[in-house]
Formats: sequence, structure tokens, C-alpha cells
Amino acid sequence: MHRAIALVLCAMVSGLGSSAWAETEAAPDPIAALVNRLDLERYKETIKGLTQFGDRRQGTDRNRAAIDWIEARLRSYGCSTERFAYQYPPPAGTPIPPRAAPASAEIAVGGGRKRGVRIPTGVNDNPEAQPNLALRQLNSQASTFGTREEVYCTKIGTDRPGEMYIVSAHMDGIGWGEAANDDGSGTALVMELARVLSSPDVTTTRSIRFILWNNEETGLNGADAYVRARASLQGKEDPAGSGKYPEPQWMGMIQHDMVLFDHGMPRPDGTVAPDQRPEADINVEYQTNSKQAGPSEALAQALEQANEAYATDYPAVVGSHMTNTDSTPFQDIAPAISVRENERGTQIGNGWDPHWHQPTDLYATFSDKDFRLGLNAAQTTLAAVARLAGATRSNK
Repeated sequence: MHRAIALVLCAMVSGLGSSAWAETEAAPDPIAALVNRLDLERYKETIKGLTQFGDRRQGTDRNRAAIDWIEARLRSYGCSTERFAYQYPPPAGTPIPPRAAPASAEIAVGGGRKRGVRIPTGVNDNPEAQPNLALRQLNSQASTFGTREEVYCTKIGTDRPGEMYIVSAHMDGIGWGEAANDDGSGTALVMELARVLSSPDVTTTRSIRFILWNNEETGLNGADAYVRARASLQGKEDPAGSGKYPEPQWMGMIQHDMVLFDHGMPRPDGTVAPDQRPEADINVEYQTNSKQAGPSEALAQALEQANEAYATDYPAVVGSHMTNTDSTPFQDIAPAISVRENERGTQIGNGWDPHWHQPTDLYATFSDKDFRLGLNAAQTTLAAVARLAGATRSNK
């Protein structure tokens, strides 16, 4: 099945030239029209809305309130929502998918050789490090074990509803900030794509599911739980003969995790430039040693080509070391990639984003140039998924 998917993706990538993507006088490009519905101020407003719940740490009232808010927004877009429930921590004896381990101190998790200036990174667990007393109080409720939920909504395909692309991000955060970038930026991106593609004048041949994971910061637990529960249900019509597929076949999974900050490598004194670098780019990663490496690379290339055709400001680059993100549990089952601001293992892990898991991960920390990088990531995924899922617009 996935070998066929890889061939389809490769064919799409090879055909993404002027005849496939460019607008012509005879047939205005529907993909460009959809991308043009993305708006910087709307994207910023969605991130700002998420920050009202502080860091949205899993297992807290603020996390549950954020899920309610996200679900209400998705419904307002016309996207029918559902919730997936699971237990954290997982019940005793639950198998946990293995994580890629570094071969040596010089190799980052997931692969890739560490280079350049390295700044120690970690998670801020000190509430006193947050000078904003109101935010400190908002984030003060501790996480407790128990039932967790994550919300998703689905655009049902008209001709092939049993095939589906997953577009996702994680909505929980840590660090005593607002989790504006990690991962309000990815969550807002997914919500904006749900808004555009759920418009009543848009149809898709294949289904698209927009998922906002929980428990990413504790070890990808929400995505792990979903994969364990749903992988075996893929493509099964239920009830038989109904034409309904509660869990369509996973044609591809695209995760978004931190998409705002690409200010470059730390300088020799350990500081990072205050402004977005002109050569900032969007990193699209797949895992080279996964069982679905070939189809995943083809999916990554589809996003790179979509970026080249439709993104307004920043290019995309494809890398072969995907790690520590919610696409990891999918990587041996379906084509899976992640979209982010920097390489996870060799750049984020070496201090390229000093706000990662810190009290400074605030909406106010980021500039319009930073938010525009996130908007370009949205343009990239929207264009690629619209093409892959067969999106069209009516003339009404």
C-alpha cells in the first residue's frame, strides 16, 4: 500500500512544474486562491488566543480549558470535531515505541552530527524565573495523572473518504511561559488550515484530519496513544456499506512543532541574534532509518515544491533526521514528516532557540518577521495538502 503511495507522491512531486502549479488564463489556480486566504493577523490572533491559557501544561485545568477553546474555534469554522481520550501515564505493560538513540556524544538524537557553537538547553522548572506574577499564578496548578483528551476535526473526502492526510501539532507546553512558539505557533497553523479547508466552497477528494495532540512534552504520549488505538482500524468501513471510515488509511502525516524562530546559530559569546535572519528557512524533516523513509521523503519533497511555488517569504529545506516530535510514532506505519523552525536534533538541541521551554516563550517575544515565518510554514503545508488531497473550489 505505502509503496503505491510513494509512487503517487513521487509522481506529484515530479509534476509540480509550471503546468501543474502555475495559474493560467484558462484555469485560475485553486491552490493559490486557498493560500491567499491565510492572513498574518488572523494567524497572530489565534496564537494570542492560545496564550490566554498560559503554558497549557497537560493534566491541568488550563490545559482542559484550552482544549475547549480550540474545539469551539474548529466548530466555528464548520469542521466537525471529535475527542480522543486516553490515560496518562499509560497503564502498566503498555508497549512504548522505541526512540532513536544517539550513537555517540557527537550524534544528535535521530541522527545528524553536531557542529558549531553549542549552548546548553533544558526545561525551566523554576516558577520564580517568570517575572510576570499573573502568568506565574496562571501556570501554578500542578499536573495530575488521569484521563487526557485531544481534539480533532475531519474534512471528509468526496470520492476517496477512506484515504486521509493528517495535519497536526501539539497544544500542550511547559516552561512557565505562554508556550507561544512551542507549540502555539504550530497549533494556530493547524487551526488556520482547518479554517481554510473547511470552507463550504472547498471540496477535497481525500479526507484531511486536523489533530491537536496532548502530552507531547511528557514523551509524545498523546500521539503514541492514538497510534496504538487507531492504526489497526485504518481504512475499515464502519458500519459496513455505509461509506463511512472512522479511521481512514493514513496517506501521510505532517506534524508542526515550533515554526517562528530562526535567528541563526548562537554567537561565540552564547547569545543569539535578536532579529530573524534574512536567510531563515522552514525545515521539513523525515527519518532516514524509518520503515517508511522512501514515502516520507517523497512527502517532504512535495512540501518543498509547494513552498517554492506558493510561500511568500521563506524557503523550505528537506532534512533526513526527524526526531522528538509527534510524527515519530507514525514513522514506521505511514509517510511521516515534521515541519519546524530549525533542525530538531542538531540545532534546537544546541541552543538555536533560547526561548525553548523557557519563561520567555511569550507572544510578546516574537516580531512580525518571526510570525511571518510561521505563516510561510502554513502556506507550505496548505498548498501541499490541498494538492495531495485534491482540493477544489466551487464558483458559487
